[in-house]
Formats: sequence, C-alpha cells, structure tokens
Amino acid sequence: MASALPGERKLISYQEWRFVWAIIVTILALTSLPYLYGYLSCPPDKQFMGLMLDVPDHGQYLSWWRGFQSSLLITNKLTPEPNEPIFFNLLWWALAQVSRWTGLGYAPVYQAFRWVAGGSFLWSVYRLIAQFLPNSVEGVRQRRTAFSLVTFSSGLGWVLVFLKYTLTRGELLFPLDVYIAEGNSFLCILGYPHFAFAVTFIALTLEFIWRGWKEGRIKRMIIAGVLALLLGWMHAYDLLLIYGITGTFGLLIWLKQRVFPWRLFWGGVIVCALSCSGAIYSVILTTVDPLWEEVLAQFANADVYTPTPAHLVILFGFPLILAVAMWVGLAWRKQWSEENLFVMGWFLAGTALNYIPTDFQIHMLNSWQIPMMVLATKGLCDFIAPAIAQRKLAIRNSQFAIRQLVVAALVLAVLPTNVYLWAWRFVDLARHDCPYYLHQDDVAALRWLRENTSPDDVVLCSLAVGQYVPAVSGNTAFLAHWAQTVNFYDKDNRVARFFDAATPDTERAEALRTFGVDYVLHGPMERELGDYNPATAPWLTLAFSAPYVDVYHVEDDRLPRVVGSGDTP
Repeated sequence: MASALPGERKLISYQEWRFVWAIIVTILALTSLPYLYGYLSCPPDKQFMGLMLDVPDHGQYLSWWRGFQSSLLITNKLTPEPNEPIFFNLLWWALAQVSRWTGLGYAPVYQAFRWVAGGSFLWSVYRLIAQFLPNSVEGVRQRRTAFSLVTFSSGLGWVLVFLKYTLTRGELLFPLDVYIAEGNSFLCILGYPHFAFAVTFIALTLEFIWRGWKEGRIKRMIIAGVLALLLGWMHAYDLLLIYGITGTFGLLIWLKQRVFPWRLFWGGVIVCALSCSGAIYSVILTTVDPLWEEVLAQFANADVYTPTPAHLVILFGFPLILAVAMWVGLAWRKQWSEENLFVMGWFLAGTALNYIPTDFQIHMLNSWQIPMMVLATKGLCDFIAPAIAQRKLAIRNSQFAIRQLVVAALVLAVLPTNVYLWAWRFVDLARHDCPYYLHQDDVAALRWLRENTSPDDVVLCSLAVGQYVPAVSGNTAFLAHWAQTVNFYDKDNRVARFFDAATPDTERAEALRTFGVDYVLHGPMERELGDYNPATAPWLTLAFSAPYVDVYHVEDDRLPRVVGSGDTP
C-alpha cells in the first residue's frame, strides 16, 4: 500500500505514515497472538479450526469459499433442501480463487485475508480522516488522536465486566454491549475481518465522493462508483450507508448554500448507477427465490439488533457523548465548513440508519465510529482541553500538555474492554473444546467424506460439527446455521431427537427420507445429544470408522416406514 495513489497531492506526510504503519503492525501482531496460541497449545487429539469468534457465521462464509472453488454460482449447502446454484459473493469468490491457485486451505487464507483486511482498513481510515482535519502541526495531532480512538476504542463495557466479577456473581449484564463487533475496529480485525474489509471500501468510496465534490472532478465520482460496486457485491446492505451519507451531506450543503448542489447530485447519480447492481441482485435473490427469502427471514433468529441509545453509550463510551455534544455545538455555532458538514452528515445519517426496520440494522453501526471519533477529537482539542487550561489547573506548561493528558485519559477509559476481549480469547481457547476445536477423528471423518462422497450428499450430525461440514468436507449439511439452515429450529429439534435413544426408529427414518440424508456422522458431540447407537440400525451401514467417530451410509430401501402412511411396512 502506497501512502498516496498515483496522481494525488501529498496530503499526508511521511512521518504520519510511519505512525500509521507502526499502529498497523502492532495491531496485526497483537491480534495474531491468540491464533498462534490456539495452534501451539492444541492437544494431540484435537485440531484447532483456525477460528475463535462467531464460528457459525464463519462456517457460512467458508462454505461459500469451498463452493466458489469449483463454480461461479453456488447452492446453499447449509440446508438440505434442494436449491439452484444462484448465489454469488465477490469477497469469498476471490478468496476461493486464491486457494484454488495456491492450494492453501481456509486457515492460512483466512489469516492472510485478516491481515490484508486489518491493514487496508486502518490505512483507508487515516486517509479519510486526513481529508477532514487540517494539514498543520495541530491538525496532525488531531488526526493521530482520531485515528487512535477509531483503532482502540471499545466503550464502557469494561464496567459490566467489572460488575461480573464483583456484584453480579459471574453474570455479564447486557453482553451485547461488550461483544458487538460492528463499530469496534479492534474486535473486527481480531475476529471479523469481513467487517473491517467492508469499512475499507466504505471509507475509500466516501473519500472519493468527497474529493469529487471538492475538486469538481467527475473522475473521482467514477472511482467512488467502482469502489461502491465492489462493496455492493460483497456487502450489499452497506450501500445504504454510501447512499444515505451522500444524500445527507447533499441536503446539508443545500441548506447552507440555499442552492441545490447539482454537481453533487449528478455525482451521486453516477455512484448509484455504477454500484447498484449488487443491491438489485440481493433484492431479487431474497424475494424471488423462496429458499433465500426464508434465509433472509431467519435473520430474526439471531435476535441481535442495534442497542437502544442508552446502551450505545455503553458500547461506544465517552466518545459518543463527546461526538453528540460536538455535533450540537458545531450546529449551534454555525461552524458549517464543508468538512464539518460531511462529518456531521455522516454521523447523522449513521444515527438514522442504525435503526432502520430490518433484521440487519445492527450492521449499520459498521464505520459509524469514524465520524464519531473525528467529532470527539474536535471536541477534545477545540473545547475541553482549552477549557481545562483556562482554569489553570496544577499542570505545568502549555495547553498542548493538557490536551495530551485529556486524550490519554479518554483512550485509557475506552481501551479496557478490548483488552478484556483480547485476553478472553486465550481463556476460551485454553478449554480446547468446540466450537474452536474438533476431535481429530471428527476432522478425519470430514476429510473422508470429502474424498469419497458427492458434494450433493447430505450429512446429518450435531450443529457443532455440522457448521464445519460444507467448509471441510464440501458436503451439504442437515443442520449448520441459524439463518442459512431453512426451518432452523425444526431441524435442530430433529437432530436432538435423532440421537435420543427414546426416539422411535420410524421418526428417525422420516427425517432421513424427507430431507434426503445420505450419511450420519456419530462422534463425541453427537453422543452429548443422546445415547442412541446408530450401529444398531439395519438401515445404516458403516462407511468410515475411527476410534471416536463413525460415519454411516443411509440405505434408503431399508428405511422403516410408518404403517398407515400409504407405504407398506
């Protein structure tokens, strides 16, 4: 990554980029340590699966990664219902091609992607911040402050963690206020690199929209449109941020100048026209195809929505309070420079989009931390630090020293939650258990399935193993994901009933026949569900055996039938 793209003026100095790259290297090193621990501490009978946060969703992405290695359009392999190969995602298609040409598995490709996503995210964020804060000695200090806050800030969740170990007897109150990744840059780089990579494109797109407006150059808007096009084919819902922020900025310019900003309007039309295809595809996919319509509807299963404003204060901490106060202060003082209006418009649009009536509204928090931290920094440096200096507190020297102390205090107040989240990865991984580890025999069984069965074959097993089936074996999973598995709760119940020894064989057979199950995997996680022994079923033939895991082939013609159902017994 160069500090400036070809033909650009040098807005950011070499010294600034040294600071940025030092932060990038530090962050990537810190976030790599838990993964390294996961691999090095792995017991001989287990395999670290290379993931340590949100395994269900990563299982979904890695199923796409596996499918795109052999096809441009893929089916949904996280549900047993037959469906057409009509799904496409640019990001996971690109990563699949990396594996296809290099022969690397998902673990090294995922780590490489995490590094690229984390580095490009922080690089693009600093580029954008530099557009709105002055290119002066004081301005560079503000840029570094805003960048540091974007990078490290994690709100006041540490207060809830403190209560967990003191007053609430081990219970973490409002856990989402601690664990929500959207808006937490460090956590995204640690375990949600697809969110970080999306912000890279959001930031670059908005940078070029801003520069297209300031410089009056259509070329900048075309570049923004191409960047938004790529974003739309990776995260279609993020286009709502691009369109909403651009529209809000245009409205504020119109109100300030009392003249409709036609140049920005037509620039926005260019961006929208170039980028909307991904959004159109996603709408068609989830409205025309019944299976994908059901998948979208099941996003409500997660029951994760944008926190209420009061809980947002916990999630983002003091910077959110400062940003709101600064927004009001800039509006009241009529400090309506175009730079201020863009940041204010972004923050305002983000506030509205955070609560759009959809099941994916929480994703709108992603990137909101950027205008928030710019506004918070301006509040710190332009108002709070000077106010403290005027009171002549017992702090020697200049306002600069006071500003440094105020900034350090703010960073220290919002850093501990990320320290906790990072340290807790080691605690989680030290358990050497699902979902981050599988038994070596489970992995061996999945590899046997990959080498000896058809990708269209349906595998029934526990959710803990099933979420890895499409990624590792390439088969279709009976139960794998809370949204992608159609009628998730029904299938979850069917799996639990299947491995319950008290369940009649006719009920098991009905599930296998209805959903065309070809193989049953029986290992440690399945035994936790019940005492049923598949070896006793004459309609299950042993196909693979290891000390702790067996794989059985379903013999359709031997399946028991229910008398009176229209079939002969």
